Amino acid sequence: MANSKSARKRILVSERRRLRNRPYRSAARTYVKKAELAIASGDKAAAQEAVLTATSTLDRVYAKGVIHKNNAARRKSRLMKKFNALGA
Repeated sequence: MANSKSARKRILVSERRRLRNRPYRSAARTYVKKAELAIASGDKAAAQEAVLTATSTLDRVYAKGVIHKNNAARRKSRLMKKFNALGA
């Protein structure tokens, strides 16, 4: 348990931020998962649409400060690598 007043406040603030950020993080994960499933299905048109939505969502989540810039870049890079392998 926190001993100082400022430590107690940090606990409250961090919990409030965690609850506010949770839906954005969950949505980003969901769209990335849908894109990966679309890529696995082999339908290039559906996969392209899903990848576009996922990258847009990751950019939005990064812009809100929910995830770090490099985290979003890494996820987009991995997703695009899988998508480009589909076309090859």
